[in-house]
Amino acid sequence: MSQRVYFFGDARAEGDASMRNLLGGKGANLAEMVNLGLPVPPGFTINTEVCAEFNAGGNGRLPDGLMDEVRQTMKKVEASLGKSFGDDSNPLLLSVRSGARVSMPGMMDTVLNLGLNDDTVAALSQATDNPRFANDSYRRFLQMYGNVVLGVDGHLFETALDALKEEKGVEQDPDLSAADLGELIRSYKTIVREAKGQEFPQDPWDQLAGAVAAVFSSWNTDRAHAYRSMHDIPGDWGTAVNVQAMVFGNMGDDCATGVAFTRDPSTGERVFYGEYLVNAQGEDVVAGVRTPRRVRRADGAQSLEEVMPAAYEELVGIVQTLDLL
Repeated sequence: MSQRVYFFGDARAEGDASMRNLLGGKGANLAEMVNLGLPVPPGFTINTEVCAEFNAGGNGRLPDGLMDEVRQTMKKVEASLGKSFGDDSNPLLLSVRSGARVSMPGMMDTVLNLGLNDDTVAALSQATDNPRFANDSYRRFLQMYGNVVLGVDGHLFETALDALKEEKGVEQDPDLSAADLGELIRSYKTIVREAKGQEFPQDPWDQLAGAVAAVFSSWNTDRAHAYRSMHDIPGDWGTAVNVQAMVFGNMGDDCATGVAFTRDPSTGERVFYGEYLVNAQGEDVVAGVRTPRRVRRADGAQSLEEVMPAAYEELVGIVQTLDLL
């Protein structure tokens, strides 16, 4: 049987930029960045051929033996970070993302903070001494997994969140306390129970299998079909799945998340450009939940260059080292 799962991390990768068709654009680029020595969180890519195999099956089940390969590769990720997936004292949390050979922004599904449950959220709270961060990550996971994998209407979660913010008299998500977010977690579990007639899945390996299947399934959603038709992308290409250790921008006001480019996306000008949010996760930047700030000093509106100069200098240093500007 040919290799289906490709590890990247610890300054080595089982792929490179030439393997775009097999690893997808994101997977190939992650591997290449690792090979170049960039600080990339470890993870692995399930190749595009598995997507074709999954869709050919037509039953929503992952191909036989795939999760066995995933478990073996997960050991490399765990060894890299000194954490264990599903552990109730020092849990490894994951992002699960799509990655076709060409970019299809927003067309396929993503799940963040995977691996959280009632036990691991308590462990995360204790390990970080940050119960608000742990509860915030769990409520995000409940909402994203509930919608993407379980098929619960996303508006139900948003309505519950808006109602809680109104009750507590706050406008922004970061203004909710750890206790507030605990209330939201309980509300989200109830939403899942009432919508699906089942409890939210607590086993991390079941969560991972469900998320991988959901990403493969999202290759054939109506929006993905429409996008491929508009851009002449063949339907048999499929998507890879990239599973990667989480990095958190929502641990407090000294943390941030964002997107950065080596060109101005509006003009194509060869400049360093980006946007960021303090105390947030990546999906917040692209979802329009909050208004992001500029990375470079522009209009003086609290740029990353001013607020977190060390982080800004490190980011610029990476770009300059690779001669991308």
